[in-house]
Amino acid sequence: MSQLTYEKLHPEFGVRLRGVDVSKPLTTELTREISAAVDDYSFVCFPGQTMDDDRQLALTRQLGKPEPSHTSVGKVEYFGTIGNVQKDGTVLGSTHKKTIFLTGNNMWHSDASFKPVPAFLSIMCAYETPAEGGVTMFVSLRAAYERLSPARKAELDPLIAIHDYVYSRSKVAPDAVSPELAASLPPVRQRLVRTNPATGTKNLFLGSHVREIEGMDPAAGRALLDELTAEAIRPEHIYGHAWQPGDVVLWDNRCLLHAGAGYDADRFRRYMRQTRVSGTCSTLEEAA
Repeated sequence: MSQLTYEKLHPEFGVRLRGVDVSKPLTTELTREISAAVDDYSFVCFPGQTMDDDRQLALTRQLGKPEPSHTSVGKVEYFGTIGNVQKDGTVLGSTHKKTIFLTGNNMWHSDASFKPVPAFLSIMCAYETPAEGGVTMFVSLRAAYERLSPARKAELDPLIAIHDYVYSRSKVAPDAVSPELAASLPPVRQRLVRTNPATGTKNLFLGSHVREIEGMDPAAGRALLDELTAEAIRPEHIYGHAWQPGDVVLWDNRCLLHAGAGYDADRFRRYMRQTRVSGTCSTLEEAA
């Protein structure tokens, strides 16, 4: 019998799990149950945890292969900081280039969908959170796909989308991506519809990194992407996670979109650390 208690967070996805300390090594049984919860609920929150980078990386390794950060060209770095607090405790204001760059996270996206093998899980540990704002919004692209008509599903299933990091980050600022980083992340082809190998459920694969639909007139492709995204992110489909210190959250990038709601970086401190678990293959190699 499971030692975990489940609290549903939204009618379409998301669960809060209690009864486990994820800062400690997990049993095989617990690891299997947590992985099943990710497949079933897409978003899993463990509140009230006591973490640090070493414990977070250990948890990441238990759930799969840690994914190196795409922004660290020439070196392997598994962590990213979400917020304005630096390692030495200093705080960056709203006009600092790093803070502006992170506003790209306020667009609806799937983490690292622009990689040949896109990210599977994101793991976020919250340490300092703002008193106002700082909510992260999530929607299920599995639920969005299920709402489509059979004819629409048949139309979308074979399509290939082009994901482009430079395209998305250039919306933040024209010089947001260095030439070196841009060269390391050329555009990639991804399925528009993915299938979860464990459950067989299908979902759309959208987000701000998607530049166009392969083989489709650019304007028509853009209209299709915008239409699908707009329907997916209607207010009734959104779960807004108000972060609390001690939250450890796993979310499935294969089938969720997320976007930051913003906060006042001049008034509040925010410090969260993110790692990711790599996917296993290109979406083009996944079962249709």
